[in-house]
Amino acid sequence: MTQPDLQSPSGGTDTDRAPIRADLLVAVLAVLLFAAAAVVGTLIQNAHGVLYVAWPPLYASWLPHVGPGTVPALLLAAVVVLQGPAAARALPWRPLVWSVWGSSVLWTTALALVDGWRRGITDRLLSPHEYLASVDRFQDVGAALSTFTRHILVGQPDNWPTHVAGHPPGAVLTFVALDRVGLGGGAWAGVWCVVVGASASAAVLVALRALGAEETARRAAPFVVLVPAAVWVGVSADGYFAAVTAWGLALLAVAASPRARTPRLAALAAGVLLGWSVYLSYGLVLIGFLAVAVLLCARNARPLTYALAGALAVAAAFTAAGFWWWEGYQLLVERYYQGVAAVRPYGYWVWANLATVCVTAGLAAVAGARRALALVPGTVRGLRRAPSRDDATVALLVTAALCAVAAATLSGMSKGETERIWLPFVLWLVPAAALLPGRHRRAWLAVQAVTALLVNHLLLTGW
Repeated sequence: MTQPDLQSPSGGTDTDRAPIRADLLVAVLAVLLFAAAAVVGTLIQNAHGVLYVAWPPLYASWLPHVGPGTVPALLLAAVVVLQGPAAARALPWRPLVWSVWGSSVLWTTALALVDGWRRGITDRLLSPHEYLASVDRFQDVGAALSTFTRHILVGQPDNWPTHVAGHPPGAVLTFVALDRVGLGGGAWAGVWCVVVGASASAAVLVALRALGAEETARRAAPFVVLVPAAVWVGVSADGYFAAVTAWGLALLAVAASPRARTPRLAALAAGVLLGWSVYLSYGLVLIGFLAVAVLLCARNARPLTYALAGALAVAAAFTAAGFWWWEGYQLLVERYYQGVAAVRPYGYWVWANLATVCVTAGLAAVAGARRALALVPGTVRGLRRAPSRDDATVALLVTAALCAVAAATLSGMSKGETERIWLPFVLWLVPAAALLPGRHRRAWLAVQAVTALLVNHLLLTGW
């Protein structure tokens, strides 16, 4: 199992200098892109005040600080950088998956606690713009759903807060359900988002293994733990959204695997989760790119029928309750342009959003994505003969995630704050880091950790 570390996934040895120089060049270009977005954004904001972010392109404020999570975050980062690759190779599969989930919870929690317990976790979802502010309006869930669209637009009586209006009702219903079982309030909501959101890292590994890419999953494991996106998983509801979509895709991959014991049940469950995700966020229809990529990797479309049945069951339930998704989306677009989106410049955000991805995914993922894209032509030709394996699987998944990101930014419906909104897509860029040479893996892991630590200690993020 040491062979993958002795030879680079792109086919050359670790001593091949040209690919390594290309990796470094792409990483430097990513840094320059972010720097350009920061400088240009600051100039635009200072001159015109139309970006509505204090530290562009991120929704954050400059505030160097330390907190109770600082030391645990540093220690955990050091352990994963030094021991993560070896542990990922040696651990049996199930303990590895559980370890990745547990480590992700610890990493996300430690980063959140850099801002302190109240500011970092408890109070994050207590803003008047967040979902918890509307929980009391769902005493009668049926009535709230049937009249949900009447309160989306600004100017309507009792219009919903920003986040409730900007999402289908599945998002706020999650926190209503937590409240009903006695887990109400900001602390429980924050813990829910951290624990569930961090499970997305385990889902990525499950999906990769089901698609025949276990070695790649093991190489990627430390990177999905130390992903800088964890800064925004703790605490934002979008971290929870990312986990729902990740497990939906993982179950779809399991259903498409020739080793699946109950493929129909797995496909049905995948459809339910992916269908539910579309009722968490309108933008998650773009997860279809990744669902198609999963089926292409497996060269198996049989799960599609049952997955569609599961997704349609979710849609039917919401429609029967009185919420029509398409009507909600049309009203969302109108509400979107009633707010800051009307003045946020498309010409800036259409490329500055991509600079944000470079931070959330991390430079290791950016460098790995270069290698993944280089593999795409050969991967497509190979699909005619057999299902994809290992590096080819990563190439398809990364390409699909990039397509989703491109569609989102070109749509104009993602002007800023994409560090949280795009978590469900960015997560699938991270396995690209598995394509980096083995001898440099610890260095790239350190870069990932340092990125997250710098963001959380120099900035006070809004999510």
